[in-house]
Amino acid sequence: MEKKNKIALVTGGSRGLGRDMALRLAEKGLDVIITYNNRAEDAQRVAAQIEAAGQKAATLQLNTGVIESFDRFANQLNTTLSTHFGADRFDFLVNNAGQGGYSPVSDVTGAFFDDLLNVHFKGVYFLTQKLIPAINDGGGIVNISSGLTRIAVPGSSVYASLKSAVETFTRYLAKELGARGIRANVVAPGAIMTDFGGGHLRNNEELQKFVSSVTALGRPGVAEDIGGVVAFLCTEDARWVNGQRIEASGGMQL
Repeated sequence: MEKKNKIALVTGGSRGLGRDMALRLAEKGLDVIITYNNRAEDAQRVAAQIEAAGQKAATLQLNTGVIESFDRFANQLNTTLSTHFGADRFDFLVNNAGQGGYSPVSDVTGAFFDDLLNVHFKGVYFLTQKLIPAINDGGGIVNISSGLTRIAVPGSSVYASLKSAVETFTRYLAKELGARGIRANVVAPGAIMTDFGGGHLRNNEELQKFVSSVTALGRPGVAEDIGGVVAFLCTEDARWVNGQRIEASGGMQL
């Protein structure tokens, strides 16, 4: 009987950190499902790269800020698992999808807060809740947080507070799902040069110089610094890592 590959689902896998996570997971021998919000062509290109490397891949549309869409998404996921992978469950959920948002505390509006809340915490919470029954025993959940839960940078109070909530949620997942052998961990990237937040860091040379000056390894991060950490957590090598926050920041503000 043919041994089936394990399957990872990466939200926001069409670009940036999510794209690198998906590619690194495939390198580890996992099949990968990636979600995208509105960049279908980008997602399809990532899937094509994964398939060219010998793994199976599929793409699904998902806006993680629209909680009402999760029932429909779960149904689409079940269909994709069955038709494309010959499976009824998957193994690893990577909650990566997100967006930037910057405002001093004095200027934060309810709409600004709710927009980030829905994507970065409420969406993560209820998507995970919805998909837990579809995760195989012995699988895992990797939630993406931020170095900003440890280092306070003015303008990021809402985003960072929501990521702190995700870190707490992750510890509860680890505790409550332990009986099924499902691990839950957090990866917290430092300052990374992607198009996240409209290229907030990538397009600002002065900010890059500052980040370099406070980072032990002397440079800002790139997407390729993060994906391998996530992929590691989705392998047997990480089977005893559970309920942990792993910061991948090059040693920022130590």
